[in-house]
Amino acid sequence: MTESSNASRRNFLATCSALGLGGTLLPGVLWAKIADGAEITTATVAAAEEIAGVQYADAEREQIVAALRRQAVQITELHAVQLPNAVSPAISFSPLPRPSALPKGESRPPVMTRRPAAALPPTDADLAFASLTTQADLLRRRVVTSERLTTLYLDRLERHNPRLLFATSVLRERALAKARAADAEIARGRYRGPLHGIPWGAKDLLAVAGAPTTWGAAPYKDQRFETDATVVKRLDEAGAVLVAKLTLGELAMGDVWFGGMTRNPWNLEQGSSGSSAGSASAAAAGCVTFAIGSETLGSISSPSTRCGATGLRPTFGRVPRTGAMALSWTMDKLGPIGRSVEDCALVFSALHGPDDQDATVHAAPFRWDGNASVRGLRVGVMRADFERQTITKPFDTAALAVLAELGVTFVDVEVPEQPYNAMRLILNAEAGAAFDELVRSGRAAELVSQGPNAWPATFRSAHFIPATEYINANRARTQAMQAWDALMQRVDVIVAPTNSGQLLATNLTGHPAVILPHGFRENGTPVSLTFVGRLFDEETLLRVAHAYQQRTDFHLKRPPALD
Repeated sequence: MTESSNASRRNFLATCSALGLGGTLLPGVLWAKIADGAEITTATVAAAEEIAGVQYADAEREQIVAALRRQAVQITELHAVQLPNAVSPAISFSPLPRPSALPKGESRPPVMTRRPAAALPPTDADLAFASLTTQADLLRRRVVTSERLTTLYLDRLERHNPRLLFATSVLRERALAKARAADAEIARGRYRGPLHGIPWGAKDLLAVAGAPTTWGAAPYKDQRFETDATVVKRLDEAGAVLVAKLTLGELAMGDVWFGGMTRNPWNLEQGSSGSSAGSASAAAAGCVTFAIGSETLGSISSPSTRCGATGLRPTFGRVPRTGAMALSWTMDKLGPIGRSVEDCALVFSALHGPDDQDATVHAAPFRWDGNASVRGLRVGVMRADFERQTITKPFDTAALAVLAELGVTFVDVEVPEQPYNAMRLILNAEAGAAFDELVRSGRAAELVSQGPNAWPATFRSAHFIPATEYINANRARTQAMQAWDALMQRVDVIVAPTNSGQLLATNLTGHPAVILPHGFRENGTPVSLTFVGRLFDEETLLRVAHAYQQRTDFHLKRPPALD
């Protein structure tokens, strides 16, 4: 079959799928007849109706035949249009169930938790594992230089990467230049804030000018962009020092990328989970102070859990995604992964707010105060989900006891009953559109993972999701958002198991979450707890998670083999 024939066949199959006729061998049979000179008839459409789950009269079938022919021309024209991944649809999603749900007011600079002046840690390893707040205090007082801290992390990245496989590229020259500039500014008295001189790593779906941006996938391993992603620009402006591009499971799934499997620092035989695989692994291994990850459906939550890191998944529409790989335009979110809640709060303070390019981002205030009390706040507890846990139950019980000691008021809650699994069609359809060209070019075959649950199969099957079902899934999503809005008016924050029904639900509704370690199994690997906040209220969410973390020490523990 010629390439022209292949293209025509793809156009025909796409037309069938748009009408709900895909998903079986039937479109292929119809195509074979058409290739032999036959035309679609009302009889063949009638046979296809069984697959689509509909039934039409003869007159209606004749109209469908005519529509198929017209749509074939439209789809052929559409396939001739170049649509880079960065081009978003001319529609946008907002998690706001009503305009009044958006908080009003101005942001203000963060206020860090009151602590004595930090002493210089006795060893390089102690310095590498120190919190962002400790490092910031040392840098501000010029007890340590950014160049020393940056060199320490560059050396650790290069030493541990062969085992952990968490970096796609180490940016030594860029990092040292930024570190020296930070030291010079601080010496002149121009201190930009708590991120000034702090080394960090970027998940390799963020564009960095002059460096490869591989998206973790072989077809893109030599890809470069001329400009930085918005979050990279904002962290540069805050004085932070980018030291490495960190791995992601290919095209933001899992921990397997074209260079291998990123490892969990607590168990080198185990993957780090993903897709923010390198971001969580490097942060937990003391090889960056913090990293930026992304989440569409668990990609900050899961690796933060596996690696014992602390992650913040912000509200959808809080942080601009300009310059980031698009997987799902209505679900993708960018957020920090670090060693403590306050570290994440300080990073988030530099990231949030519109950039005049990502149309989904809203302006909302953020006023971090690490000294604020949580007494009297209403904390929803998903008790039924906690009861279903087995491995983590002792840790869950202890965590709830700590929260009770903090003076919060518990309110029993449940995940609102909605067809969340059916709404996963939204992610599949958008991912299929985002990587349609990869499939149609045949280059999806170059991806490492090729099983029935891997991206190539998902991207291909997306061609058979009827447009009506994608739209109806989003209508169901509106009802879910309304149900969650009613729930969140009863509480300030919810606490729940990380791997529970809230994970899919809140990624669809756009609610923010903090994931943090709250215990360790007998084999030494961490387990996690999730706090879920109200839309655009990261301030209260982080306050509760921070208060809990100040009463525990799980986030202070270090993988034993990585000093």
